Amino acid sequence: MYSAYIQRFLERNDYINVIPRAALIDMDGTLYDSMPRHARAWQQMMAEVGIDAPLDDFFRYEGRTGASTIDILFRRFFRRGATEQEKTDLYRRKTELFAAMPPVEPMPGARDMLEFLKSIGVKRVLVTGSGQNTLLNRLDTDFPGAFTHDMRVTSRDVKHGKPHPEPFLMAMTKAAVAPDECIVIENAPLGIEAGNASGAFTIGVSTGPLPLKELEDAGADIVFPSMEECAKALPILVYSLVTTSRNLN
Repeated sequence: MYSAYIQRFLERNDYINVIPRAALIDMDGTLYDSMPRHARAWQQMMAEVGIDAPLDDFFRYEGRTGASTIDILFRRFFRRGATEQEKTDLYRRKTELFAAMPPVEPMPGARDMLEFLKSIGVKRVLVTGSGQNTLLNRLDTDFPGAFTHDMRVTSRDVKHGKPHPEPFLMAMTKAAVAPDECIVIENAPLGIEAGNASGAFTIGVSTGPLPLKELEDAGADIVFPSMEECAKALPILVYSLVTTSRNLN
């Protein structure tokens, strides 16, 4: 069913096959339906310093570290980089605004996805551009046993955030796996770019206002229209990955 997607991935990366031993999973917009509130918090914080950015911009910036997002917007609107103090102060303010909003809910389908991966012995590694405790501290309650604390990569751990592959490469190191032993599950174009650049089979999941084509153009190997659809398809997709080898003829 998914062999054409897998063959293209194998040929592009010169792999013989993919045996998923680890799943590298984004948080905001993937595990939690949090991106609309993150976007509003970003927009409100930036408006306070005189930056009028469209809401959809923050869905496109998703996956970057907070400092990187602030610096990009300063360069775009003020024609200068943000100072380290500005990055610290403004990200703190954005965190306050997000925390003051009503709590977000787990993304429909996320628990099913994680339970399936756990049932087949695939390691789960959290890979998020966030460093906010608002959601990080909820993971053990909302997804018990899904992510041990040594299997998490946040913005605090990396020098280069998404779209750089460093977060996913660090996750592979934590899980002791190679790129052809991984799948990435992401909802954001920058995260998909990072997953693709890391060499992992990258699954795009559309959970926000951005069209599916943006996820495809970012390099997703396959795209699903929701996390529920992704969770439903994952058993067949994993089976297809394990049983499909590159056509060498």
